[in-house]
Amino acid sequence: MQIAKKLTKRDDFKERYAHLTTVYDASDEIIDQTITIYFKAPKSFTCEDIIEFQCHGGSVVANMILDEVIKNGARLANAGEFSKRAFLNGRIDLTEAEAIAKLIETKSIDGAKILSRQLKGELKEYMDSLRDSLVEILAFVEVNIDYAEEDLPEDIEDMIFSKLNDLKNTLKRTVDISRQREGLLDGFKISIVGKPNVGKSSLLNSLLNYNRAIISDIAGTTRDTIEEEVKIGTHLIRIVDTAGIREDTLDMIEKIGIQRSIEAIEQSDIVLALFDNSMPYDLNDEKIVNILNGYRNSKKIIVILNKVELQNRFDISKIEDFDYIKVSCKIDTKKVIDKIKEYLDTQTLDNDVMLVSKRQIDAVSDALKAIEESKENLQNKELELFAYAINEAIEKISSVTRKFERDEILDKMFGSFCLGK
Repeated sequence: MQIAKKLTKRDDFKERYAHLTTVYDASDEIIDQTITIYFKAPKSFTCEDIIEFQCHGGSVVANMILDEVIKNGARLANAGEFSKRAFLNGRIDLTEAEAIAKLIETKSIDGAKILSRQLKGELKEYMDSLRDSLVEILAFVEVNIDYAEEDLPEDIEDMIFSKLNDLKNTLKRTVDISRQREGLLDGFKISIVGKPNVGKSSLLNSLLNYNRAIISDIAGTTRDTIEEEVKIGTHLIRIVDTAGIREDTLDMIEKIGIQRSIEAIEQSDIVLALFDNSMPYDLNDEKIVNILNGYRNSKKIIVILNKVELQNRFDISKIEDFDYIKVSCKIDTKKVIDKIKEYLDTQTLDNDVMLVSKRQIDAVSDALKAIEESKENLQNKELELFAYAINEAIEKISSVTRKFERDEILDKMFGSFCLGK
């Protein structure tokens, strides 16, 4: 506040009011006319006193004001410091803090929508509801340990098993969705694979609308992966053009490129597999088909029969089990784009909740393991070990949003049961 008063030569600022002020430097020269707003604690993002200068556009004026503020005793904020202070002061929880960080980085419209929902507390409310269910289960069990055979509901074990199974299914679906749809935030990854000279680079250039990859009739021209970004509809995608996969190469560099091609498939959400309509089906094509069969259940595979403008010599029966389309990558790839967009449009989340960081996914995965362990302990009538496993699950779930307090167990125990003790 004192720095703002000195720079603007004002004696006071009305709370949450837009003041038209003149900002001066140390020599009393005018830097700019600004809108200055005072946010009094706790009615600010960080729950602390904040002064905000809204200056005219351009970085020069903003940097001049910033220099004067620093000269008068302020310092530059560390990366993420405002969000950290907001979290420490209770303004936001960890899910909202991570959503802010991701929202700044995201290049996807879909990702921005998901993260905006999380800023409103969607993930927090979801995780808190799951957490409350676990706390309630723990309360039931700890009551059973402390007050065995006194005022307890019947069939408590069946009820707990049922609740645990529901929680397990819910959490597993959340983890699976989050892993499958990471591309909504960071961009879906698409790999283009096929044997040499099948038209992979032509497809890449067509999708990008410029000649990014070298096109040649010489086998092995593309020896390493080439990665580029492009938007299809509202979706950001990262396209990887891979080295041609073949059995008989003796070139060590090409062999490394082929290995990287297989790694690219492993890391992709969508695989575009090209085959040459003008050439007979051979051992290299068979190798591609065998690779694709290994990913049928984990990847979206789109098979493309390329060079359809040339005479057909390819045995189409070899790819009929796949979702395939016929195109000429040198003439028109609209069918490929439409096919990709059709699939990506089905990947929107609707009302499903998504975890947005590896930390969140790992925490929920650990909670799942603890729930599985608790079920085994309950079956074995080992209630103390069961309670320990449920506590572990609660800790992991809580780490997504906020710290778990043991007093919550007491609230559940004495709020849900009439023990009369």
